[in-house]
Amino acid sequence: MLKKPNIFVFMTDQQRGDTLTNPLISMPNIRSLMKDGLHFANTHCPSPHCCPSRATFFTGKYPSEHGVWNNVWVQNTLSDRLTAGTKLFSESFAKQGYEMWFSGKWHVSRETGPEDHGFKEAFVTSNKYSKPSKATAHMSAGWDVYKELAKTRDENERTPRNTGQIKRAGYPNFNHYGIKEDPFNDLKVVNTTIDKLSEIPDSGEPWAYYVGTLGPHDPYFVPQRFLDMYEDLDIELTDIHFDNLLDKPNLYQRTQKAFNQLTIDEKKEAIRHYMAFCTYEDYLFGLALDELKKRNDFDDTLILFTSDHGDYNGEHGLWCKGLPAFKGAYHIPAVISWKNGIKNPNRTVDEPVSLADFAPTFLDLIGEESSNLTGKSLLPFLDDKTPDNWRKYSFTQTNGNEIYGIQRAVFNDKWKLVYNSFDHDELYNLETDPNELINLARNLKYDDVKKSLYTELWTFAESVKDKCLNPYIMVGLAEYGPAYAYK
Repeated sequence: MLKKPNIFVFMTDQQRGDTLTNPLISMPNIRSLMKDGLHFANTHCPSPHCCPSRATFFTGKYPSEHGVWNNVWVQNTLSDRLTAGTKLFSESFAKQGYEMWFSGKWHVSRETGPEDHGFKEAFVTSNKYSKPSKATAHMSAGWDVYKELAKTRDENERTPRNTGQIKRAGYPNFNHYGIKEDPFNDLKVVNTTIDKLSEIPDSGEPWAYYVGTLGPHDPYFVPQRFLDMYEDLDIELTDIHFDNLLDKPNLYQRTQKAFNQLTIDEKKEAIRHYMAFCTYEDYLFGLALDELKKRNDFDDTLILFTSDHGDYNGEHGLWCKGLPAFKGAYHIPAVISWKNGIKNPNRTVDEPVSLADFAPTFLDLIGEESSNLTGKSLLPFLDDKTPDNWRKYSFTQTNGNEIYGIQRAVFNDKWKLVYNSFDHDELYNLETDPNELINLARNLKYDDVKKSLYTELWTFAESVKDKCLNPYIMVGLAEYGPAYAYK
């Protein structure tokens, strides 16, 4: 049996899965990792925002199981902590004697922090109640903020909009992109990591380190030198950027309305800033990777690069992330490298992978039980094998973020069904319409397809104890209800 490896996780925030394969985006360090390891090209998160997806990463369970459904720090949060008794993979590692460290964004629970789950804390943001940080202060602002804003409200509404700015009456202005030399303190997070890595002995005792940066999260503020790398790039907008959403839920249209203030040139500039942000995150990852390579135990270190969720990045006229179920917010990057543990590296795995799969993978590595988790171990893929009975469908779960609404989706390589409790459903043929532009849900021709997908959706929902099965006439709105879980 292989020696128990060290574990190094580098998780960005809001990075699209296709950034790894987009030739226009410079990411030499991550692509070097892909050559030395495995690229899980079809990886998706369970929810289109931070907290539920991060909780899924650490627990190997879906929101209906771990209990975190939304941003734990907002004023109207419905869930601010993990369900009692929920364990993180880090707890098992700590019990087995691993030296555990955590740098960067937590954002899993407002009741507990990394130190309550086996980690030592280096520099942590979005931590628990007792350790407030500037990173979360703006999320829980109260009425005093709006009282102060009202003093300049009328003047602000008369003032022309600045480049890259989105104005909303009675709300603070939102500056969508710009220049900042250390956005979100990500450089501090990585420098702290490098300092700690240099202190961890490489004497043979195993260790694990989680690094969570905040980029390329909106707003897209990046160092000037990284933006300069894209100065001469001609960015092309295509049909997917001009989707009017008229056949989609009205909430999507309402969300798009704010971003419609941006001109075509501003939208291109926002994409340019996002690309530069991804390059900056690659640079930060490279700094950490260089430090790892100095260690004698580098060959025994499993490295995972991933993100918590994606970004719409102008597709469908939308940006950031949230309730729409489009691919951009759910498809995430995932690369594993391990010099002494991957057979035939430089491979791409196309089977559907979930963010929930990494916790059971890590637990399998140290001989801990993982069969009780919803996620599945990826170890067979590392050994160049396809596991028996691997999943054919991917599933999403969200009850919304600050705007609440039950939404579930199921998809494979051909069909995607989105159940929207708050509006009409969505059905896309991904073979003929990969950009999800034509909603077929109201076309009776596809009724059998919908019924089949609803069957898969409810079967999965039953397996993870999803509670969106209220039969009351005002809320039991699915076209085919939970009884379809039983074929």
